[in-house]
Amino acid sequence: MNYKIETTKVNKSRLSEIDFDNIPFGKLFSDHMFSADYIDGEWTNLQIIPFAPIELSPVNLALHYGQSIFEGMKASKMNDGTPALLRPELHVQRLNASADRMCMPNVPEDLFLQALHELVGMESEWIPQKEGSALYIRPVMFAMDAKLGVTVSDTYKFLIITGPVGPYYPKPVKLLADTQFIRAAHGGVGEAKTAGNYAASLYPAKKALEKGYDQILWLDAKEFKYVQEVGTMNIFFVIDGKVVTPETNGTILKGITRKMILHILKDQGIDVEERLVDIHEIVEAHKNGSLTEVFGAGTAAVISNVKLISYDGMDMEMPSIETHKIAHMLKDTINGIRSGEVVDKFGWVVPVKKETANF
Repeated sequence: MNYKIETTKVNKSRLSEIDFDNIPFGKLFSDHMFSADYIDGEWTNLQIIPFAPIELSPVNLALHYGQSIFEGMKASKMNDGTPALLRPELHVQRLNASADRMCMPNVPEDLFLQALHELVGMESEWIPQKEGSALYIRPVMFAMDAKLGVTVSDTYKFLIITGPVGPYYPKPVKLLADTQFIRAAHGGVGEAKTAGNYAASLYPAKKALEKGYDQILWLDAKEFKYVQEVGTMNIFFVIDGKVVTPETNGTILKGITRKMILHILKDQGIDVEERLVDIHEIVEAHKNGSLTEVFGAGTAAVISNVKLISYDGMDMEMPSIETHKIAHMLKDTINGIRSGEVVDKFGWVVPVKKETANF
């Protein structure tokens, strides 16, 4: 289905104000955003408009009871200058899975993809071409009913926001395996990309930063024994040449980059296991030297090497990142597919039809 999306362009672009050699993550936003309203059981008011504040009631349900979900995506330019997306269909599918868990309406996949192409096409000049940088894309949906009471909203706002970003983690990270706080438990909303999950992580992440670590390595909520994920990405271990990652059993996010990594590893003939990962297994593998790589994976981070894991008062230094052959291969493959330097034999790259914005 082809939707009629009304477009209102800015009078003057802010593009000339951006220093593309110095881009912080998540602080700069492009000229336009997509907006839609869910009213009377359907998505309406489909429009691309100038990026600007929106009006909310003080008793907006999302502010009080947390009905809010989002996605994280990237657009980049291929070597020939074509703007492109990577696996966009998986992001709308995950957004709708989050919506189901949070009692929110689905966004039709064809509407999501059309809006994405039209918006990124308009904002293609905002895509940085420096290695490690991209145009970050943030689809977000939240309740819009103006009332108090723990109840499901009848109306919703859906936005797609974009902005240029540099690398999320410019250097290898240090992780603290937390044995006090939890991220998610079975039966909870750990698998949904909902705002409350991230709100709950802020305090323990702050405490980890104060101790000199970059992020939390979450353990299970019952025994503080099984590895789940890092606050901003899924986690992978290379033990005796085999890649091991926690299974998605309802408590961790089904990462899109994680899915691509598993596909690449199997295609390369590298042994990979999705299973319960006991933190004590990691400790033992570190002690006997069979743990050769640890890395995280996510849309924002892509691949991020781990240099240290702290557990139970013990800091485990990882082998030098120069020896992380699998992590480097994965990062080069994903970035190469995105740029066109590596043949996209999986059909993951989706070129964007570029619209020249005349301001």
